[in-house]
Amino acid sequence: MQRPQSNINGVDVDRMRETIETIQNDPQMARFLFRATNRWDKAGHNQTTIHDFYGARNIHHHQQDFTLESDEPPLLLGEDQGANPVEYVLTALAGCLTTSLVYHAAARGIVIDSIESELDGELDLRGFLGLSDEIRNGYQKINVTFHIEADAPQQTIDELIMLAQQRSPVFDIISNPVAVSVKGEKFTGTRH
Repeated sequence: MQRPQSNINGVDVDRMRETIETIQNDPQMARFLFRATNRWDKAGHNQTTIHDFYGARNIHHHQQDFTLESDEPPLLLGEDQGANPVEYVLTALAGCLTTSLVYHAAARGIVIDSIESELDGELDLRGFLGLSDEIRNGYQKINVTFHIEADAPQQTIDELIMLAQQRSPVFDIISNPVAVSVKGEKFTGTRH
């Protein structure tokens, strides 16, 4: 059901429209650069810190730094001090699809009462371990199931799920090849 209000699903719809208009008038405002730094501890344990990002022609600092612990479970020779990297991929996909769905619902005036999702990803370690060049290193398949409570017919829910897939940056990153540049530099100075 569509409701004429400016805050729908926690999204300031008027501000969203202003942002869209600003970007339409000045496409450079849409350019963003997200950053992360990572430090290895031991075995599979490392920490990633998120501090700031560039967008709308300025550097923006988060209200606090976010530190994400990454490790492997004991079965994969880790100490289970955090989710493993492929679990973070599922987390990123769930968060981005959900946010995309909620924002597009808000833009259409559709109130969402609740959303839950279940994700699983199929992975064959033979690729990672170098035991087979015929098996990819990453996920072979990811399944996402949404459970959505909203005052809307199933057809509208299906449309929102399709919009979420069409507009989610993480869905796009996972579904399409992305140019990734990786380089290494031998550390020669003092640690900071």
